[in-house]
Amino acid sequence: MQPQENTAVQTQQPQQVQRGGQRTGPSLLPAVDIVEDAGGITLVADLPGVAREDLAIGVDGRSLTIEAPVQLGEPSALTSVYAEVRANHFRRSFELSSDLDTAKIDAGLRDGVLTLRIPKAEQAKPRRIDVRVE
Repeated sequence: MQPQENTAVQTQQPQQVQRGGQRTGPSLLPAVDIVEDAGGITLVADLPGVAREDLAIGVDGRSLTIEAPVQLGEPSALTSVYAEVRANHFRRSFELSSDLDTAKIDAGLRDGVLTLRIPKAEQAKPRRIDVRVE
């Protein structure tokens, strides 16, 4: 019998993430939905158990990174004999289009669901050009 692969959250292998100069191990890729409309994009990421104060969202140039520790709720007195989730944090990176205005990103977190709204830059938004009659 083959083990079933969990497609909701995929382990990012073999990437090691460094935090404060030390390696912390592989990270989990949270499930993400991205929707584009005329005004920009909306990114929705599932980050179960993550508190607002533990969430780190950063933009470096055109790169957007989401990081947060994984809180599995395991009692500290127990030692795992077998664990399917070995990563200790969520991490996901995206390369953003230059058409997006990264200075105006709006973020909200509710019930473990992160919603980011990234508007398009004014010059990238569709516009109507009026034609004069001469």
